[in-house]
Amino acid sequence: MQAEESFQVLVGTGDSFPLMEISTCEAEPAEQWDFVLVAKYYTELRVRQAERRKQFLEELKSKGFHITMREDQNQVFFGIRADNRIFDLYRTLLMEPEGSAPGMEPARPTTVPATTRIRIVNFILNSKTAAGDTFEDLVKDGVFEDKFPLHRGKEDLKMKWARWRNLFQEQPIDAIRDYFGVKVALYFAWLGWYTYMLVPAAVVGLIVFLSGFALFNSSQISKEICEAHDIFMCPIGDSNKYQPLSATCIFAKVTHLFDNEGTVLFAIFMALWATVFLEIWKRQRARVVLHWDLYGWDEDQEEMALELINCPNYKLQPHQHSYLRSTIILVLSLLMICLMIGMAHVLVVYRVLAAALFSNLAWPFLEVTTAVVVTGALVHYLTIVIMTKVNKYVALKLCDFEKPRTFSERESKFTVKFFTLQFFAHFSSLIYIAFILGRINGHPGKSTRLAGLWKLEECHLSGCMMDLFVQMAIIMGLKQTLSNCMEYLHPWLTYKYRMLRACWASNPELRDWQYNYCLNPVTTFSLFDEFMEMMIQYGFTTIFVAAFPLAPLLALFSNVVEIRLDAIKMVQLQRRLVPRKAKDIGTWLQVLETIGVLAVIANGMVIAFTSEFIPRMIYKYRDSPCRKEPSQKVDCLTGYVNHSLSVFFTKDFQDPKKIQASGNVTECRYRDYRNRDPRNEYNFTEQFWFLLAIRLAFVILFEHVALCIKLIAAWFVPDVPQSVKNKVLEEKYDMLQEKLRSSSKSTDV
Repeated sequence: MQAEESFQVLVGTGDSFPLMEISTCEAEPAEQWDFVLVAKYYTELRVRQAERRKQFLEELKSKGFHITMREDQNQVFFGIRADNRIFDLYRTLLMEPEGSAPGMEPARPTTVPATTRIRIVNFILNSKTAAGDTFEDLVKDGVFEDKFPLHRGKEDLKMKWARWRNLFQEQPIDAIRDYFGVKVALYFAWLGWYTYMLVPAAVVGLIVFLSGFALFNSSQISKEICEAHDIFMCPIGDSNKYQPLSATCIFAKVTHLFDNEGTVLFAIFMALWATVFLEIWKRQRARVVLHWDLYGWDEDQEEMALELINCPNYKLQPHQHSYLRSTIILVLSLLMICLMIGMAHVLVVYRVLAAALFSNLAWPFLEVTTAVVVTGALVHYLTIVIMTKVNKYVALKLCDFEKPRTFSERESKFTVKFFTLQFFAHFSSLIYIAFILGRINGHPGKSTRLAGLWKLEECHLSGCMMDLFVQMAIIMGLKQTLSNCMEYLHPWLTYKYRMLRACWASNPELRDWQYNYCLNPVTTFSLFDEFMEMMIQYGFTTIFVAAFPLAPLLALFSNVVEIRLDAIKMVQLQRRLVPRKAKDIGTWLQVLETIGVLAVIANGMVIAFTSEFIPRMIYKYRDSPCRKEPSQKVDCLTGYVNHSLSVFFTKDFQDPKKIQASGNVTECRYRDYRNRDPRNEYNFTEQFWFLLAIRLAFVILFEHVALCIKLIAAWFVPDVPQSVKNKVLEEKYDMLQEKLRSSSKSTDV
C-alpha cells in the first residue's frame, strides 16, 4: 500500500508541518551515520523507560531519520542518519541568510557539509519531543546514556595538525573549519595569532630582563648593599635576629634584573602591544570570516530560524529585564567576589602563621621570607584549582537564574560572570602583594599584629618587587606546566582506561562506535574552558608584566605546546565536538579589551608603588651628589641606600634583650621614610608625603599616556581592512543590480 511505501518527513513536534514526501529507502553506507545514541539494555530498564525510548526513536523515524541498532555486552548503540532531503528547508534559511533575488531559485548543493549535518541533527535531537522531554531529560531519567557524532575523515588532520612533530608548522585553519566547524576554527586562528604576536613581546621582555645583567655587578645600589656590613636591618616578623644589609646582596642584584629603568618602557610597550594585537586580530578575523562567507551572518536570526523550522508554533521570546533579578544577581556576585577577597586574606593569615613557624626552624639554604613566599604561592595555586570548580558552578546557577533569551545570550552572560570570579580568584593574592603587603605593618617597636599575637607579613628586605616576582613566577610556571600536563594526561589516561575496559565486538561498524564511545566526552563548554585558560594566561602576561617581564616568553613557550596539545586532544582523545557557526570570538573580545585597560592601570601602580623606580628618580634629580656637586664624577645614585632606610633605636623595642645581636647594636634600619626621633613616635617624614604625591602623579600621567597610545593605535589600525569593506560593498552592489534586473523582467512580462 502507498501508506506503507511512503511517509511524510516532519521537522517538528505536536503541530509541526510536513515538508515533503520521500519514499522509504535503505540507509546510506555505515560511514554516513550522523549520530550514535547509547543506552542500556531493555532488560535493565523499567517498563516506563523502555516505552519512552521507543517513543523517542519512533518520533525520530517520523521526522525522516534512518535508525539501526547494534549491541555489545554492556550497551545498546543506535546509529541515526537524516535523509539529505530533510535539510532542504534548513538550507534555505540557514545557508542563505541574505535571501535570494526575486525569481531566482536558491542554490541547492548536491551534498550537505558534514558540519552542517551534525549541527542540524544535534539541534533536532535536543528539541522537545511530543511528550515535552528533551534528550537531556531522557539522559537524566536513564532512558539514554549519551549521544555523539562520529569521528570520520580525521586522518588528514591527524597527519598535518594533531601531532607533536608538527609543533612549528602552520595550522590548516580551513581544514579545521571543515571538520570541527567555524567556532573551533576561529579559536585556533585566534590562538595562533596570539602566539605569533607573543614573539616580539617575548623578545623585548627578555631584552629588558637581560639588560639588568649588564648592571648585575656594576649597579651602584647593589654595590652599596653588598658593602654594607656595618648596617643592620631590624628583625622581620617574629624573628629575633638583626641581619646585616650585606646579607641581601644577591637578592638586591636579582631584583635589579626586573626593577630597572627599562621596566617603565616595557610596560608602555606592552600597553601598545595589547592594542595592536587586538586591532590586527580584528582585521585577521574580518578576512577569515569573509573568506568563509559569514560576514553578514546573524546568530540570533539563525537560532530563530531553527526554532521556527522545528516548531511552526514557536513564539518569539522578547528581550526582558528585571531590576529585582539583576539586583539579586549583583548582590550574589559581590558576595562571591568578597569570598575571593576573603580567600586572599586567608592566604595572608597563612603567610603570617608560616612566617612565625619558619622563624623557629633552621633553614640553612633558604631565607624565612623566601620560604613563606614560595609556600604561599603553592597554597594560592591549590586555591585557584579548587575555586575554579566552585566559580563555574556558581556562574552557571547565576546565569540560569537570569533566564537568558537564547543559548548565545546564555553563553555570553556566563562568560562575563565566570571570568569575573576567575579574575579575583587568580589575581587577588597578587594585588595584595603588589599594593598592600608591608604597608600596614606599622614600624619596628610598634607593629600591627594579627589577633594581637602575630606580626603581619613584611616585604622581602630587598623590596616588595621580589615578592611579586616570585609569586608571579611560581603561579604562572605552575599554571603553564602542571595545568598543561594535567590537561593532556587526564584525558589520555581516561581514554586508555576506557579502552582497556571495553569489550570489543567483531562487527567492524560496532567496533568503530565503541571506539568513539571510549573517547572522552565533550560538553557545550569544552571549547569555553580552552578560551578561559587563554584569557587567564593573557591576564598574567599583561596585567603585572612590569614585575615579571619574562611572562610573554613563558606564555609563548606554553602556547606553542598548547596548540598541539588541544589539537591532539580534540582529534585523538575526545569525541567529536558538535560544530557551531560564529563570525567572531564573541564576548571574549570584550574580555581582552578589559584586560588591556586593567593592565595599563595595574602596571602604572606597580611601577609607582611597588618598585623603587620613583624613589630612585627623585633621589637622582633632587638629593643625589650629582645635584649638589655637579662637578664631581660620581654615580648619581651614590648614597641612595642610606637615604632610603629609616633609623630605629634598638632600646625602643618592647623587649630588646630577647633580640640576638652580633655586637652592641644600638640602631637598626628598615625600609620606610620615617623620623628617627622617638619623641615624634617615628612618624612619616616630609619626604614620604612628597614621594606619595609624585607616585600618584606618575600613575595619572602613565595611565593617560598609555591609554592615549592605545586609542591612537586603535584609530590608526582600522578594525576591518579596506579590501574586505570593498568586497562586501561589491557583493551588495551586485545583489541589488540582480534584484533590479529580475524586477524589470517581471514588470515587462
